[in-house]
Formats: sequence, C-alpha cells, structure tokens
Amino acid sequence: MEVDKMDENEWKYHGEGNKSLVVSHVEHSQVLRFLKYPAEEPGNSHKAAKEAFGHLQNIVDFSKNVMKPFLGENYVHHGEVVHLPLDFVRQLSLKVEQERPESRCDKVMDIFSGYALCLPNLTKLQTCHFSESVPPICIEIKPKCGFLPFSSHVTKDVKHRVCRFCMHQHLKLANGKWKRMSRYCPLDLFSGNKQRMSFALKNLLQEAQNNLKIFKNGELIYGCKDDKDCLQDLNALTQHLKPYFFPANGLIHGPHCTRTVINELINVITTALLSNSGTCRTGEIRKVHISEGRAHCDASHFHRDILRKGSHSGLPKDCVLSKILQAQMLDNVDIEGLHPLYNRVEQYLGEFPKERIKLQIDGPYNENCFEKLRNSQSEDDGTVDYAVRKVQQYRVAMTAKDCSIMIALSPCPDDELPEPNLVIQTSKSRLIYSVSILDLDPKPYENIPHQYKLDGQIVNFYLKSTQAKQDPPTPNLFMDSEDCTLVLHSV
Repeated sequence: MEVDKMDENEWKYHGEGNKSLVVSHVEHSQVLRFLKYPAEEPGNSHKAAKEAFGHLQNIVDFSKNVMKPFLGENYVHHGEVVHLPLDFVRQLSLKVEQERPESRCDKVMDIFSGYALCLPNLTKLQTCHFSESVPPICIEIKPKCGFLPFSSHVTKDVKHRVCRFCMHQHLKLANGKWKRMSRYCPLDLFSGNKQRMSFALKNLLQEAQNNLKIFKNGELIYGCKDDKDCLQDLNALTQHLKPYFFPANGLIHGPHCTRTVINELINVITTALLSNSGTCRTGEIRKVHISEGRAHCDASHFHRDILRKGSHSGLPKDCVLSKILQAQMLDNVDIEGLHPLYNRVEQYLGEFPKERIKLQIDGPYNENCFEKLRNSQSEDDGTVDYAVRKVQQYRVAMTAKDCSIMIALSPCPDDELPEPNLVIQTSKSRLIYSVSILDLDPKPYENIPHQYKLDGQIVNFYLKSTQAKQDPPTPNLFMDSEDCTLVLHSV
C-alpha cells in the first residue's frame, strides 16, 4: 500500500460494528479498519494518535500471538497497523458518512490519529483469479458458543440444559432487538452431524439476525446491516446463487428452484466447515467430541426422536469449528466461577496498582501470553497469578464465542487445476474455497462485571418467560430428510 498516493475515491463503505468502521478498496482485496469514538467526544490529535496506535497494535498482537496459535495459522489474518495522511482520512470520512446506517451514527470515525488496520478483504478469495462474469461470493457466519457450561460453579440447572444463545433470544425479543425469534441453535452447528448442521444453517437462512451474511463481490446480498435494515429474500438470493451451483443456463427452474439451490449452498457450507486447511476429505480425520457437558440443547427445534437415537457425530480435529470450540472451552469455570476471580484481581490491583503492567492485564500480547494461557493449572491455589490466568483464558474464550467464520467461494474454471484441498465438488459445478476467522479483538477486561450481570438477566428472564406461559405449538418447518422446505418471511 502506497500511503502517499491514497485516493478516497478508490475506497467504499464496507460495514461497521460498535467500535470500528471498515472501508474496502474498489479493485484490490484490501480493507481498512478505523476506530470509532462517541460523536460528542472532543478530538485531541496527539492523544488520539497515541491511543489509536496502541489500541490497533494490541488487536494485531492479540490476533497474531494469542488467537492464531489457538485457531490455526491458515485461519487467522492479523493484518498490520498503517499510518495514513490525515487529509485522505477526513475526505474518506465525508465520503462514507452518507452510506452509514442511521443507528450507527452516534459514533464517528477516527479522523484525528491517521492510524488504521490494513487487512485482506476476506469476502474475496486471496489465492486465485476469478472471472468478472461470476464474481466471488462469501458466507459470513457468527456461530456463537457451541457447548453447554459444565462448571460446578453454575447455580442454575437450566444453564446445563439450554444454551446461552437460545436463552438470550427471549430477552432480545422482549427488548425489541429482533422482531422474530431465531430457531438456530449453535450446538446443532457444532455437533459435526451433517443433518443437525443442515438444520442449523436452514434456520440461520430463515432468520439471519446478525449471525449470517452473504456477500457477492464484497457487496451484502443477504443478511442484516443492523437490526433495522435486513435483506432476507430467499428467492432473490437464489437468483444470485444459481450461476455458482448450476452454471448451465436454464438447467433448473420452477417452484423447486429455491429449495434446490439453497440445499446446494448448505451442503457446500457444511463441507467447508468440516474440512480442515489441509484436506477436504472430512471422513478421514480423527473426530473430536465434546467430552464434558451435554451435546445438545433442550431449546433446539431439531427433532427430539432423532436426538434420542444419537446424532452427535463429533467434529474433525482440525476443522474450523473444532478449533473455535476448543478455544471457547477455555472458559471452564463459567462467568459465575470467574466473577470471584475477577474480584480477587481487582482487590489486588487496588492495593498494588503498578502491578497491572506486570500482570499484562492490558497487554502487551506477546508470544509468552499463549504459553501462559495454554499451560494454566486447573486447581485454584488462591493466588492472584491463578486468577489472572483464568481471567485471561475467559477473555480468549469470549473472543472465540463472538468471532465470525468467512467462507469465500468462486467457480473453478475448467482450465485451472488448483490444489484438490481448495476445491469443493457440487452436483453440477466445482468451487474454489477458503475459510478464515474474523473479529478476533481482545474482549475488554473491564467488561467482566457487565457479562456477569447480563448472564443473570438472560437466565432469569428465560426462566420467567418459559414458566409464565407454555410456548404455543410450533409447526415443524423442516422435514427430517435433507429435502426440506424453507418458510419465507416478508421483510
């Protein structure tokens, strides 16, 4: 990147979260990620530059030295911090302002520091040339937590039976965050059983919320930009996807078109999720099972009879879901067991505030961090060192629980012979694919009390709402066979 030749017209708005805004290059597979600040916060260029650089460098170091060793070299792209001309940044800010969702405009893009994080655009394949006529597509999945807590510190039995995501849906619906409750359950996706995974993905497509997005050539074609702006027309999505799965024009049409194309998409996603970076042959890899806690959630809508017969196949050892799940399970004491340990650290820091740097509460996230987290002892010896390690393990687990999986796909030309492990064969086409993991920022240490409070609110509201009234009977939207019909909602 030639920073002295930056032109704001070569960049476009890509998306944003609560803490950062992302723009993508119109030609190259690059994105720039800028920090955001409250609109009323006064700008101090010197302070902003120092804080922004430190914040962004921490993100890079955490991704590179902590998350990459846990999740795998091929899945994580940590990027680099770049310093850009302030005039370019300010012109870019003006350019993208009109494209931002209104609900996000309470914060403004950092225009004072000039620092940004430069990353590959993971909505596009990084390893091959793709045709202009059929641009790459990308499926972004935010899978959430894939296991039930098994800690003895859990005080409400319902947490051993119903997953956090399914319980949280009740509170989000009541608060007006979403208009409809999602039937997706993360434990179905993480089961490794293709039938349960297919069921989970169909539920994500039916009610995407912020857990599923589909991009075409970097542009969102399905999913929610925020809780008020959603693109969820499955018939329109089918028209986008047909050239990828059925290249011959007119090969598929009529009322079964949507179902057939969506099933092809789901099969491809499942294959990508179960393959590892070295092979696409999912059946030849040693499986990893959830050895502690139950493998299914009582709130899942997956057919109970099939669950009783056994439907937990286990995940291939090095597939992306297995890597994420293993990092998530670093949270082995649950927030209820962690909160007293957090208080132990806080009490110590209150007495010895200068120790915060030595204990690396806020970084630096160097290579030693990974070794400390990986080799953490299981028994509490009452020390501050033990408490700090468990807190840091929890923060890694929380990052893994909130990360996104990016599956990029592009038709494989007949004259190209890529590595076999980069290709998925569908019924009528060959697709080159890549799998990456995104959103790997360190979770704030100071956020632990909020997580403890939120956990109680979610559990208590779920118990109240399910005990106060029995849920009305819900029609079985999906048949037990692979040939399922999706229910379309108007939006």
